[in-house]
Order: sequence, then structure tokens, then C-alpha cells
Amino acid sequence: MNPGRDAVIVVPTYDEAANIDEVLDRLAAAVPDVDVLVVDDNSPDGTAALVRARPDHGLRCHVLDRPGRQGLGAAYRAGFGWALDRGYSAVVQMDADLSHPPERVPALLEALERSDVAIGSRYVVGGGVENWPWHRRFISWAGNAYVRWVLGVEVHDNTAGFKAFRRAGLIEIGAVDSDSDGYCFQVENTWRAARLGLRIIEVPITFRDRTAGTSKMSGAIVLEAVRRVLLWRWNETFTGATRRKALV
Repeated sequence: MNPGRDAVIVVPTYDEAANIDEVLDRLAAAVPDVDVLVVDDNSPDGTAALVRARPDHGLRCHVLDRPGRQGLGAAYRAGFGWALDRGYSAVVQMDADLSHPPERVPALLEALERSDVAIGSRYVVGGGVENWPWHRRFISWAGNAYVRWVLGVEVHDNTAGFKAFRRAGLIEIGAVDSDSDGYCFQVENTWRAARLGLRIIEVPITFRDRTAGTSKMSGAIVLEAVRRVLLWRWNETFTGATRRKALV
């Protein structure tokens, strides 16, 4: 898939002034002439102002201002809605902390030639994680094992936050109408895509822990994912809901 102005990369930010320029510089080198939407939750460190002050070197940057922190899921829903309203044929999502390698965006877009959803995966051959302490590795491994066991989704990296969607796929899974926040948002969209029979490809990436800024991960985010995954499975198994209704 030729990105050009048909694809947009959605990057949610909160206090990412230490990283945002490098993210955008590397995107400009990796995917010339692509559009980027920075969805900023009123960062006190001036992240949005830095983006607006950048010269246009082929990378066309847009900023969507939000009034404050409302969760990762809410930021992505706002960004996805913005992208769909403007007719983009492909939407990429990625973090602003340099954990997701911008150089792998072309591989995700190329994978959309053969899929509806492309996932930048840490847990397929060729993928990996760098600079994570053992407890973060364990939490990530256990979380993915939990999702596969409870929901039966045959994706190796269900919690991945580096993804690309065809426009039709993004609409079909109802990502703009989902209700998860935190990192559970990633699980929900992968689960919906799998349940609806969409074509999913995992593209290997090396995930590197942030070296600047502060992680937004918390115990509450983990707890939300545990609860919601169980609720989704309960609704599918015991309420007699159809596949479509189970996704609402």
C-alpha cells in the first residue's frame, strides 16, 4: 500500500516533549509525505506547541487538542474519528515514546496489502523486547497468555499498541465506538477483529523501553484489562448474544 496522503499515523501524547521531535523526524525519514495526527491531552510540558512549531519537511503534522487526560483509548477514538472523517484509507497507531520503531511503519502498511489489520508484534519470529526489566517482561507475557486463554484469540501479541488498519476494517470493528481505556483498548480492537473474521497479520518489531519521559502504565490499567477480558468472555459464553452483539 502506497502511503502518500492516503494514510495517517495517529500518535497520542501526554508530556512527550522529550520524545516527540525524534519520533516525527524518524517518521519523516521512514515514510516521506505521510500525514501524522498528534492527539494531545493538554500536555503541561508543551508537546503540542513543539509539534506546531515544526517546519514541514514533507511530513504534514496535524494536532488534535483535547482538554486533559482521559485515557489512551479515548485519545485513539478521537484520532480514529478524525481520520475516518477525512477519508484516509489506512490508519496507523503508535506510541510517542519511541518504543515503537518508526522505521517499521512501511512494513505495517505493506502488510495491509494482504490483511485488514497489521500488528507490530514482539512475540513472533524476528520480534523482541529490549531494555525491559524482568517484571515488565513477565507482566507482558502473562497478559498475552491470559488473553489467548480466556478469549481464544490466536494472535501472539494481543496487547500490542503498534497497528495499522484498513479503513473498512477500522469501521467494521467499531473502534470509534469501543469503551475501553488504557491498554485494554489494544486488546479490545484485536479481539473484535478476530471475532469478525478479519484478516490479521503480525509483523515482527523490536520494542524498546522508553529512555525519556514517564511511563503511563499503572495497576489500574492492568486491572481494567483483567476485568474487561473476563466480561467479554462471559457475554459471549453465557448471555446467548450473537457474535455481533457480543462485541458491543
